Amino acid sequence: MTRIILPLFIAAATAGCSNLTERLGMDASQSEPASASVEATAEVATPSATPPAASPIATAGSSAEALDTTTAAEREAATRAPASAGAALGSTVVSLGSATEPGLWLKTPLVDAEQPGRVTNPATGKSAAVTLIPLEGPATAGSRMSLPALRLIGASLTDLTTVEVSTEG
Repeated sequence: MTRIILPLFIAAATAGCSNLTERLGMDASQSEPASASVEATAEVATPSATPPAASPIATAGSSAEALDTTTAAEREAATRAPASAGAALGSTVVSLGSATEPGLWLKTPLVDAEQPGRVTNPATGKSAAVTLIPLEGPATAGSRMSLPALRLIGASLTDLTTVEVSTEG
């Protein structure tokens, strides 16, 4: 029984090899050294067509720096210490919101109406002035923060970060 199943398995596993060689631009009868096949694989991995222009991420780049559309003046103004302390609203766990949505904002269930506010990262001590935008859900639910705001307070773009939220004084 094993003598029958093993050859069938090998035949099924190698059946798609001809398609693979065609995709890599190699002729099945052609024999290439290993380094040449690695180069062919690298060529296939590089996209030949440009992504659609409708995608801001594809056209602007995918790094945080490329997606951060705030100006140096906006960043400097947001990190300036407030004239007076605002009312503390509480703490919330934030994650990265839409990276293509511009501005310094925090969508949170801690507010009922859009208003100016400040977020502070207790881990770094950095804070930033943001627009607080209401988000449906219980006050214990998480919040979403803009990419520029996360960068200003020194928070990770991929981790969940607990921040202190207050109104702008």
